[in-house]
Amino acid sequence: MKESNPTDAIGQNLIKFISDVCFSVFVFSVLIFTVIAITYQPPDPWESSRTLTKVFTEVENATFQTDTSVLKTGEDIAAAAPVAMPEGSLAPITEATIEKSEEGLTETVAFKSGCEGVAVVNCSDPRVLTAIQRFNLKTYKVIAFLEYQTPVNGSNPDECDVAWRFRNKKEKSWRKYRDFRRFKMGFVDDCAYKVVRPGRWHSGVNARRSRIRLNPSTDNEKTKVPAIMDDDINDTIPVLASDSAFRKGRYLYYSRGGDYCKGMNHYLWSFLCALGEARYLNRTFVMDLSMCLASTYTQTHKDEEGKDFRFYFDFEHLKEVTSIVEEGEFLRDWKRLDKSHGMKIPVRKVASYKVTPMQLKKDKSTIIWRQFDTPEPENYWYRVCEGPAAKYIERPWQALWKSKRLMNIVSAISGSMDWDFDAVHVVRGEKTQNKEMWPHLDADTSPDAIVSKLQGIIEPWRNLYIATNEPFENYFDKLRSHYKVHLLEDYNHLWGNTSEWYNETTNLNRGQTVEFDGYMRVEVDTEVLYRSKTRVETFYNLTKDCKDGINTCETG
Repeated sequence: MKESNPTDAIGQNLIKFISDVCFSVFVFSVLIFTVIAITYQPPDPWESSRTLTKVFTEVENATFQTDTSVLKTGEDIAAAAPVAMPEGSLAPITEATIEKSEEGLTETVAFKSGCEGVAVVNCSDPRVLTAIQRFNLKTYKVIAFLEYQTPVNGSNPDECDVAWRFRNKKEKSWRKYRDFRRFKMGFVDDCAYKVVRPGRWHSGVNARRSRIRLNPSTDNEKTKVPAIMDDDINDTIPVLASDSAFRKGRYLYYSRGGDYCKGMNHYLWSFLCALGEARYLNRTFVMDLSMCLASTYTQTHKDEEGKDFRFYFDFEHLKEVTSIVEEGEFLRDWKRLDKSHGMKIPVRKVASYKVTPMQLKKDKSTIIWRQFDTPEPENYWYRVCEGPAAKYIERPWQALWKSKRLMNIVSAISGSMDWDFDAVHVVRGEKTQNKEMWPHLDADTSPDAIVSKLQGIIEPWRNLYIATNEPFENYFDKLRSHYKVHLLEDYNHLWGNTSEWYNETTNLNRGQTVEFDGYMRVEVDTEVLYRSKTRVETFYNLTKDCKDGINTCETG
């Protein structure tokens, strides 16, 4: 019998030991990778790029900041240079245009010598309108007045109601808004008209254009409510012209991914990535108008599906500047054409975001269908725009504006303060509970601390609008001893069941009432805040804490 060699036994044991170690390392590595894959959450896209953060925060009205108490969109991110007036738009009325119109007045409206027959105000006299125009130019300097209607009689002989269209000079878009006010008129020594006193926002009810709309809460046609409709809004869904147009078209279709029911910043970052790819590929984007509002902004504190994109954003502007088709219309046409023709419509299915837009650039398929069926975070739309694609895909920021219906509320709030107000942005909520990240925030935003800080910045008894996420309205009562305080909830009639917003959104929602939810509130708060003359922010004004938490002030 051959004796075993001790050297061979040692070698075998060493090989076995090394194998065991390698296998253990392999198992441990797999375990670690699995844990990372399960628990990984990608960084907030608004914080992951120093360049993007710089772009968003250095522009006065930047877009989509991480601070969810302030939400900005495309019309707020325009360059500092004045926005070019679109072709066909109305030019602002100036003193020069008023003087030119006066030159054209005929002798038939000229006053008689000795001021005879001017005891009663004649609202149809063109000089009434020029007097009101001059008064508005002098009084409301932040407003560009675009168009006036002929004044009509008010309730008393010396009152005239007049309506006009305008835009706010601080707004980068050229959207038009409207107001109608009642003016008390009088005369100066030479018998010319003068404005004695202007009315409040929307006080000139005789000059408004009202239409009758059935009350959505009942089917009884006899029950009607007057509604002031905004005829400038056209957010109807575009329909493809013909079957041949569908076949000749080129489409980019994104299936619903993990972005659904995420925070609005996440959703928008992904949505603009999809629009950017569609532009890069020169394709029409197939858009799902149905959104899911994350629990952060709902009264139920649960995610709520079935929200219409048009509740929050300007769909009319989007379809003017971007080639889009609504998903429901698109799928119905696609299904019908596939059934009625022997040849199927060419479709390229893309299962992974790792297939880059550059690889799809020359694809001739009628439909490129990106599918996001993998687990999170692999199924986020914005992953398409990461890596090398970031050099080619430009997100179309200017395509996304806030809803005109919400902006009408912004104009109503600002107009009710005669466009002459200051504002303070008070961030509280959950951040005040996190003493490790914001140790001084709670104390620095106490009513006494706010009063003390504002007294050195804002003059007493000014109109003061408070944009805040503080849920208790009485929290700011101490400021009422120093300022004319305005809170968003003070204007709840603007979205109540007799309001224009209520009628319009109910009609848009097929007769179902729409909740004025938390995201809408933040959108309105944001835009009113940025229309103020003096703006005081929580971070870097009220508190020495950093916006993104302790030790982040230098990079925030």
